[in-house]
Amino acid sequence: MTDTDNREPAEAPELPAGSRFVSSGSPGLFNGLFGQSGSKSALMAFSSTVLFLVVAAVIILNSDAWPKVQNQFLNWEHFKASFPDVLAAFWLDMQMFVVAEVLILSFALLVAVLRVLRGPAFFPLRILSTIYIDLFRGVPLLLVIFLLGFGVPALDIPGVPKSPMFWGIVSLVLSYSAYTAEVYRSGLESVHESQRAAARALGLTQWQALRFAILPQAIRNVVPALLNGLVSLQKDVALISVLGVREAVREAEIYKARTFNYTSLLVAAILFLIVSVPVARIADWYTARDRRARTKGLQ
Repeated sequence: MTDTDNREPAEAPELPAGSRFVSSGSPGLFNGLFGQSGSKSALMAFSSTVLFLVVAAVIILNSDAWPKVQNQFLNWEHFKASFPDVLAAFWLDMQMFVVAEVLILSFALLVAVLRVLRGPAFFPLRILSTIYIDLFRGVPLLLVIFLLGFGVPALDIPGVPKSPMFWGIVSLVLSYSAYTAEVYRSGLESVHESQRAAARALGLTQWQALRFAILPQAIRNVVPALLNGLVSLQKDVALISVLGVREAVREAEIYKARTFNYTSLLVAAILFLIVSVPVARIADWYTARDRRARTKGLQ
């Protein structure tokens, strides 16, 4: 036997008092400690939020100007008096929103498809679609509404509509379609090239490959982004009020000018929130569901 064989086993080093050793084979202890830490963090975050809200409420309610602000912005009598007219005008917002959204989704998809077409024959279409996207993404929406809503009717061209509502919707469609077309294009480019190659190998033309193989996958990939754009559009419809259309915001401003009270604007804000918040939550729910489905498919 060698000296190596006669050596005694080395003693394990002693751990400091009060310390804990978690081996790789004991995930339960680690998860328990981690879960407790996460619960403490959540409790601290909730407590600090509540404390902040309480302090803010105390400061605001004890302010010398609070009674005047409450009377101007949170007057219950003016709330009840302005609510019917603002609500009736809000339905016009919803009608314009639905019409604009349908047109945006359709027109933007056409622009996106034209931009991704391949081959020298489609070069002019790609250039035109790129110019359109760059132009309307670079100009603020409010300026587009002013230019089209006041400029085109002033030309007094026979057969051209002069309705402020018409040109307001056209402005929304042109501006939002530029952004939405880029969303569609990102979805089209996210589809793997092998899908296009397989479709062409089956004898499909470029248009047939887009319709049956590329577009269904691309649209599914960008549905969450499209839903977020829908939420933004629902709010921006109110910008058409600058053309004189008596929708919710315009009706609230008319009431404010008549009574010198701002509570009617709060009524309009609440109505928009009643629609936008559920839509935003639906968008989040769909995004989470789609993420779970994709994760499950990869396992």
